[in-house]
Amino acid sequence: MVSENTIRVYQEDLQTFEIFLESYDYSEDSMNLQTTREYLVWLASSAKKTERMQSRHNGSREGYQRTSIVRKLSALRSYFEYLVFIGKFDSNPIPQAKTLSMKVDKSIPLFMSKSEMFRLLNAPNLNSFQGKRDKAILELLYGCGIRLSELHDLDLKHLNLTRKEIRVLGKGSKERIVLFGSNSQVAIEDYIHNVRGQDVKASCDALLLNRFGDRLSRRSIQLVVKKYAKIAGLREGIHTHTLRHSFATHMLEGDADLRVIQELLGHSSPTTTEIYAHVTKNEARKSYMSYHPRVTKGNDE
Repeated sequence: MVSENTIRVYQEDLQTFEIFLESYDYSEDSMNLQTTREYLVWLASSAKKTERMQSRHNGSREGYQRTSIVRKLSALRSYFEYLVFIGKFDSNPIPQAKTLSMKVDKSIPLFMSKSEMFRLLNAPNLNSFQGKRDKAILELLYGCGIRLSELHDLDLKHLNLTRKEIRVLGKGSKERIVLFGSNSQVAIEDYIHNVRGQDVKASCDALLLNRFGDRLSRRSIQLVVKKYAKIAGLREGIHTHTLRHSFATHMLEGDADLRVIQELLGHSSPTTTEIYAHVTKNEARKSYMSYHPRVTKGNDE
């Protein structure tokens, strides 16, 4: 069983493929090694521009990043496997990634310093109902390191305030327990008791509500992070996953075991978590090259 978020992403990936077919006047029967390569080139160069023209994408880039391209290719291959299964195709026309010389570079995730993180957490105005809710959102994202989809799906019943635990449903419908500290607990309880508990319009069990008493959308949560990043004077590009990256990086900087971080993040493979070790190594190298007296110029006696 896959999550609703996974299904949504697959649907979007196949919609992108449909736009490609329309743009090139191709059909599913046209797909082979050559047309698949054309599809990959289109994804990397102008796919988003075409989608914007059809009001399906609002980004500023014209092409997708490599990780997204690999994911879209994988979704397409799975789709054609289904078509083979129902007898529409004799074999899958979408080749494996290695046939196409596709290689995904491991990008270093963007994260905030601890001082930047604290500025962001202190940005909401706690004298307003909205500020209390938004403070809880930021504390949950950073304090627990959970994904946007996991925060969106949280219900009140998933919280154990006494034990400072939250039960979340991650990728692949895998359930795990995440923890939060005292500062996060204060923000969460403040929101639940003084905002959510007073909302007579609440029509669902969701933890985070909009002004109509319904579950707060993913898009609204994303806008909350973007809003307070701007208020805090942080650089552009801060999003919900940046807080998750910051959680993992700061845990590792505090000498937390990589396996513990893997468990808290809900990573199925330790190699996914190991990227944060590269982050801290890079930061250590930058600091050494910038500040060590035997490296910087003008410090020889």
